[in-house]
Amino acid sequence: MSEATASHEGITGLVDDWSADKQAYHVPWGKAMMWIFLVSDTFIFSCFLVGYLNVRMTTTEPWPPQSEIFALSFGGDPIPLILIAIMTFILITSSGTMALAVNYGYRKDKVRTFWLICATAAFGASFVGMQAFEWTKLIVDEGVRPWGNPFGAPQFGSVFFMVTGFHGLHVSAGVIYLLWVAFRVKRGYYDNKGFEIVEIAGLYWHFVDLVWVFIFAFFYLL
Repeated sequence: MSEATASHEGITGLVDDWSADKQAYHVPWGKAMMWIFLVSDTFIFSCFLVGYLNVRMTTTEPWPPQSEIFALSFGGDPIPLILIAIMTFILITSSGTMALAVNYGYRKDKVRTFWLICATAAFGASFVGMQAFEWTKLIVDEGVRPWGNPFGAPQFGSVFFMVTGFHGLHVSAGVIYLLWVAFRVKRGYYDNKGFEIVEIAGLYWHFVDLVWVFIFAFFYLL
């Protein structure tokens, strides 16, 4: 057995091994902590979606028609879910730019990494802006409230604002996080430390995008 893999016996060996901070899997702490956070966040979003499905299946009043409520007109007939489709396309596109940012980060191409992260953040900010427009339209024009609405089951408003609002907070936090990472990349903060932080930020952003796919499928299409 080589000296690199050999361990001393007895209490002394145990103390030496613990003090040497040995790892069974060489996963950086930042990435491991991000995965733990994402797993815990998965449980929260899962509870929200399961709660929504339970409310929708047990309500005694008709569920409001999403295709009509979320329709948008551009001068002609209303187009069902057009704004939601654009928002979904933006988030999916942002996953692509984030993946490219990670790729160029590991190549240590700071300029492209910076601009790709900024593009991802811009897509995220656009998504949040469209969500704010959607909320304003529902509250001001359609009269939707957390405790009731003119379309059907009163639980619709509370579930909608809770699920999309919680996700919107995640996107907003992600935009701030991405910009913070981007400007640190530009200033050369990670030149010696490595660009692993870009991948960690990418993990968070891909998670936010994936959660939206489930929200889009279960809340808007179902």
